[in-house]
Order: sequence, then structure tokens, then C-alpha cells
Amino acid sequence: MDRMINTVRHYSWGSATAIPELAGVEPDGSRQAELWMGAHPTAPSLVRRHGEPQPLDRVIEEGPETELGEPVLRRFGPRLPFLLKLLAAEAPLSLQVHPDLAGATAGFKRENGQGIPLDAPQRNYRDGNHKPEMIVALGSLEGLCGFRTARDCAGLLSALHLDRMDQYSATLRSVPEESALRQVFSEFLAEGPVLVDDVTRAVAREARTAGPYQAAFAGYDSIARAHPSDSGLLPALMLNHFRLDPGEGLFLGAGIPHAYIRGLGVEVMAGSDNVLRCGLTSKHVDSEELLRVIAFSATPVRTLRPTATDSGEEVFATPVDDFRLSVVRPGYHREAVTLGFVAPQILLCTAGTVSVIGPEGEIALPVGSSVYAPAGEPVTVAGNGTVYRATVDVSFP
Repeated sequence: MDRMINTVRHYSWGSATAIPELAGVEPDGSRQAELWMGAHPTAPSLVRRHGEPQPLDRVIEEGPETELGEPVLRRFGPRLPFLLKLLAAEAPLSLQVHPDLAGATAGFKRENGQGIPLDAPQRNYRDGNHKPEMIVALGSLEGLCGFRTARDCAGLLSALHLDRMDQYSATLRSVPEESALRQVFSEFLAEGPVLVDDVTRAVAREARTAGPYQAAFAGYDSIARAHPSDSGLLPALMLNHFRLDPGEGLFLGAGIPHAYIRGLGVEVMAGSDNVLRCGLTSKHVDSEELLRVIAFSATPVRTLRPTATDSGEEVFATPVDDFRLSVVRPGYHREAVTLGFVAPQILLCTAGTVSVIGPEGEIALPVGSSVYAPAGEPVTVAGNGTVYRATVDVSFP
């Protein structure tokens, strides 16, 4: 078991205060968007081995069975299959979607065959893995996720009171749903700045007007202000607007378009860099590949809450085995919680005063800090606080 030294990632949409305030330190003025905890080769956490800090990916590479355990090594190979993050958004992120495993494998092979360098800006597939992810709000967290029903899309577009939107509303009301969503989304991607600017003014107006879409229009107004004249605003109108309360989670599977608007949360995802962007970004947008990956079906926002177990863990149920996220609250139901140890795990403290006890001693875990425990090492969380635990679901069928 080792205390982790983690890397802060700085992006333009990040918050200058959220992560420092959580950790109880003074902000340094930079936009701290994400705190990465794991073995991602771009920014691996450091753990102390042989008296020196070592990158976790190198530690796993040198002893994969010791670090990962036989079930994880057999299923995923010699790598940690998940990445844990603190995500702090002060401005909207890009509108994006992730491929499924088969699509990622085929796309990676295809682009390798085309000789596209892995770091090329026009590259869609940087590895052959899928990227399901989950976020749990630590405060209020706002975003967009999944398509509205065609009827709901039509109602929202009509509420903008723009003549140019009438043709799109008519399509959404008269064509079968999947075909309607695909057609309107595709045409929105090809629209020019004139309609984007008209919609920008309309959402700003409607955000100040009482009505069934006022909260959504306020979110779209935030997007338009952060990304002026970006055509991604138009397809964003087709997505469900959501707001999570503290402790509520959201799972994002393959093909589901999404974007976070603002908020602080714990995020866990499969280890992949495969992102196809729909807009709200200066990065590469491949509309043809995007249309191949997106699932054009109405997808309601399904808020997740954890289920308590006999061990004292509260587990968020997700349909993947790359990661398993749970929350442990020592001092709430019981003084200490002992966790299973078949797979490697990362423990992140988000509130209170806790310590993690392992076979070789005890580590105090201040808010905002984390520990890594390899497979085969039992740990107990004690104290009075909240700890998020990321591991691998080795029980998944």
C-alpha cells in the first residue's frame, strides 16, 4: 500500500478553485481541471518502491501478477484497466462520444494501417480499447447526456421561436425517431455560423423566460458563451440536460453523446484515449466517423445511487468490468470498513478524517489524497469521513 503522488491536468475549462478548496490548500491561479490517479502513461501516479517514487505504470510492468492479481492480468493483460479522476469544470467541456470495444479495435487497426501517427491531431483512435465512464457529483454537477426523444427535441426547438428551426421540428415530428435524430443531427453538424448566432441569441433570451425548457436553455446559454459561434451548440440542443446532486452518479456507455457544463465530481473510466468530438472544441471533428459511432436512440438520464452491502461498502452498479466504483463512509454506519483485495484498488478521500490500515502499517488520508493497494493486500478504512474506492469488477460475468 502506497500514498500516491498524482498529477494535476490543466485545461482551459478547469476550475481555479474547486480542487484546491476540496484539499484545503490555497489556489495557485491555474485552472486545475483534473487530478489523475492511476497508471495512464501520459501522467502516471507515483508510488514509493525501493525507497524512491516510481511511476505506477512502470511498477505494474515490472510485476504485473503481483500488482494486478491473476484474474485481472488474465482478463486485461499487464495494465491497470481504469483511471480515477477528480474533475472540476468551470466551463463546458467538448461535446463528445466514445466507441464500443469492437469499433475501437477496428478503428485503431485501420488508422495504424493508414500510417497515421498516434499523436496526430486528426487521429480518432489512439488505442484499441473502449472508454465507458462514470461520474459521481461532489457538489451540484450539470451537463448534457444522451438524446432527447424526437418529440421533446421538436418541442425545445420550437420554443426558440426561430423560423429556421421549423423544418427541423417538422422532421422530428414526422419521421421515425432514429432516422429523425440522425437526419437532424447530421444537418446541424453542417450548419453555418448564421444559424449558430441566431440560436445563441435565442437561448440567451429563453434562459431568462419562464417555461418548461428554461433550465436547459440556461445550460445552453453557458455553452454558447464559452464557445461563441461554435456549431456544436446546435447538436447540443438535442441532448438531455441534467443536474446531479451530491452523491448521485451517471454512467456513460459507448455511443452516448455527452458534455459536462460545470461542477466537481469523482470520475472513473476505462483506460483509453478514444474520443470523437461533436463540437464545442478547437480539436479535430470527424463528422463521418462520428455518425458511425453515435447511438441515435432516445436515452433518458438514469441517475445512479449506490447500493449498500453487508461489508459496509456502497456500490454503484455499472454494466462493465473495467472498473467498479464504491463509496465507504467510516464513522457513519460502523467505525471501520475492511475491503476485499482480489484486485488492485485506489482509495480517494473526499471528506472528513480517515486513515487506511494495511498489513504494513497505517496511512493518514487527508481530503484530496489517495492511496494505491496492489492485489492481494487487504485494507481497512477507519475514521470519520468519505472515501471513494476504484477497483476492477472481477465478479462480472
